[in-house]
Amino acid sequence: MPTPPVKGDVNPKQRQYEAMVRALSADLYRFAWWLSRSETVAQDLVQETFLRAWKNLDALRDAESAKAWLFTILRREHARLYERKRLEVVELDDTLPEDAAYASPERSGDAAQVREAIGRLPDKYRAPLAMQVLGGMSADEIAESTGQKAGAVMTQLFRARQQLKKLLGGRAAAEGGRT
Repeated sequence: MPTPPVKGDVNPKQRQYEAMVRALSADLYRFAWWLSRSETVAQDLVQETFLRAWKNLDALRDAESAKAWLFTILRREHARLYERKRLEVVELDDTLPEDAAYASPERSGDAAQVREAIGRLPDKYRAPLAMQVLGGMSADEIAESTGQKAGAVMTQLFRARQQLKKLLGGRAAAEGGRT
């Protein structure tokens, strides 16, 4: 006769899920923020990602590939946002000063220029670069997450860095060669 579960006892599936959440939520949030550029949207994306992961945890064959699996879910959730609703476009007056309350060090200086340059990269280069830099994923993990070969991912990462150097190098030349 099987032993009845003890109150407070957690099943292995739940333990695996909780470990995944603890280990990967920060990486997923950083990647979601890079995709959406919004704190609240990023939080919602991560929450939806973990909800889908919980529902489909049985589909995860190998715990080692959990990170790539979750990044894939997150990218698909982000794409679903734009399938479901059309965003309203509003023209903004470029002469409005930036509200000092919302100013942060990341919005000015070198970090802002690097962030802007990364934002100008084509998505096919920006996404793998963000997965590697923010998510700490290897080329193999990125390849698994995006359904590409590792060699293609390596090429995209190389080209992303080359374009980033050009974008940032052009800025340095415009400033008189200062770096």
